[in-house]
Amino acid sequence: MKKRILYIGYNFSPELTGIGKYSGEMMEWLAQSGHDCSVITSYPYYPQWEVQKPYVKNRYWFLKETTNYPSGGRLTVYRCPMYVPKKPSGLTRILSDFSFFASALLQIMTFCCKKKYTYVISVAPTFLAGVLGAFYKKVKKAKHLHHIQDLQIEAAAELGMIKSATLVKLLFRVENFVFKNSQNISSISDAMIKRISKKTKREVTFLPNWADTDFFYPIPNNANLKVKFGFEADDTTVLYSGGIGEKQGLENILYAAQALLGQPKVKLIICGSGPYKEVLKKKAQDMQLQNVHFMPLQPKEAFNEFLNMADIHLVIQKKNASDLVMPSKLTTILAVGGAALVTANEGTDLYSIVSKHDMGYLIEAENRDALTAGIIDLTQNKNLCCIKNNAHNYAKKYLDINTIMKSLDKNLL
Repeated sequence: MKKRILYIGYNFSPELTGIGKYSGEMMEWLAQSGHDCSVITSYPYYPQWEVQKPYVKNRYWFLKETTNYPSGGRLTVYRCPMYVPKKPSGLTRILSDFSFFASALLQIMTFCCKKKYTYVISVAPTFLAGVLGAFYKKVKKAKHLHHIQDLQIEAAAELGMIKSATLVKLLFRVENFVFKNSQNISSISDAMIKRISKKTKREVTFLPNWADTDFFYPIPNNANLKVKFGFEADDTTVLYSGGIGEKQGLENILYAAQALLGQPKVKLIICGSGPYKEVLKKKAQDMQLQNVHFMPLQPKEAFNEFLNMADIHLVIQKKNASDLVMPSKLTTILAVGGAALVTANEGTDLYSIVSKHDMGYLIEAENRDALTAGIIDLTQNKNLCCIKNNAHNYAKKYLDINTIMKSLDKNLL
């Protein structure tokens, strides 16, 4: 049955990483399946924290994009202007969230006078997208699914980004309004579901981040790929790919590289964009680290080969974030059968999943010595086949996009 579905959230395609990647794939899948889908979002900015081409010239205005599919489905994207801080902080991120809320509210007001969307999906962060979803639900009597990718308020408080207890309480009250006006609430990990269930006192559905296991898959021999991306065939490549922020502890990669200077065939690669990238590049230069290479985010069409080029993948999380954020980069690494070194402390959801399925090398979060030792250990380990096979098998069994999206379409919408 054809459905009319409205999505609200400021991260969306063509962002290549993080929430925008999953939200874009979700709505494209639904539209390709024959549904009439509309999206209220902003312009792509993550993880660079600046609006990307070709949208730069439109970033202060509203923009409409429409794609029709052979199935009869349609995807209409309404892009709203939003303040994007060049140096994100607790305060500037709050301002950014509220700027999207204001412009998206103007857009959604126009929808209140048009044909009804039966279902509205809001994605947090920003949790304010949930307020907009709740508003549309009350006005148009739609069914509302609030999907939580990141416990934004808890993360901001626990990481010290919001220091005012009064403000935190106010934000929780607003979030509670969203919960009360949602037919369904979903999230991406068992630990997050437990935390959400505890404060909402209701059932929360498991809707994990997925991997397109048809698009991302293992390539057995990566020697030629290393040459393609500028390395030597016999190099050992250690890759971090994703957002580059100040509070992620990525400078520890540089200290690991310093310890590996005596092994010139080991190359550490930091790929991505973000406000902290130039700082890391300057530190690497000052430390004379010839074994560290900085690369830009790769286009989607080259990304499978790029991930397969790496012998080892780094998934670096802050200590306080291991149960609040399931790293989106990990799903794609698993799909290509990558050997991942994951920072997660025992007792966290991330640690439990990786350990249970033996699909990664676990070390303590925010521990510089452990990261260095882990990288050295893995670069000397010539038999990573078990971890790689387990990773790929887990992705095929639990993370296939078609399986997850069919469940969403059938059970939550």
